[in-house]
Amino acid sequence: MRRGKNYVESAKLFDRTKLHDTEEAINVMLQTAKAKFDETVEVHVKLGVDSRHADQQVRGSIVLPNGTGKQVRVLVFAKGDKAEEARAAGADYVGEMDMVQKIQSENFFDYEVVIATPDMMGVVGRLGRVLGPKGLMPNPKAGTVTMDVTKAINESKAGRIEYRLDKTNIIHCPLGKVSFGQEKLVENFNALLGAIVKAKPAAAKGQYIRSCVVASTMGPGVKINPAKLTNA
Repeated sequence: MRRGKNYVESAKLFDRTKLHDTEEAINVMLQTAKAKFDETVEVHVKLGVDSRHADQQVRGSIVLPNGTGKQVRVLVFAKGDKAEEARAAGADYVGEMDMVQKIQSENFFDYEVVIATPDMMGVVGRLGRVLGPKGLMPNPKAGTVTMDVTKAINESKAGRIEYRLDKTNIIHCPLGKVSFGQEKLVENFNALLGAIVKAKPAAAKGQYIRSCVVASTMGPGVKINPAKLTNA
């Protein structure tokens, strides 16, 4: 893969084979963020589990202490009083079957989070094939299927993120923006890793956290020593 000039220059600033402590890794990553925009900081965690087995799934959500730095638009599937509650709580879009039709006919995806009350899941289920691949399908484990729509909306707007394994047993999550600085990014990192460690399946054997990398949108990955991560 061909890399841009900034990426190549940034990669020369540190030893890419070295395993760093968390604070050191994030500091190095910040030094390599050379883009002219406020880059997103991401973490990629490879786990010692097999996502093909139901008893080794790792999935959940957490509100990052310092948010993500991103404006989040929320779509809520609800009716009656719950629809009114969602609007009052600041949902960007609220609907029922009308919203299903809009998504199906207009390819409408102008939102980052989808929340649904349990009684609406029969309707929302029709969108599984389009919402699922985009990671937008409401799920009770992620706190997005709930009767407490106000709480779900507030948490989503405040910086709640969902973590889940991909097919290669890696979790990819945003940690915030480069402009947050080291302290806030470390706080977000520790909160996320704490949740992932707490979610360790009973069926997982051996080393749980196999590798961990932080990177800015346009920058190279900086490795964190998995042995130094709590209960890894």
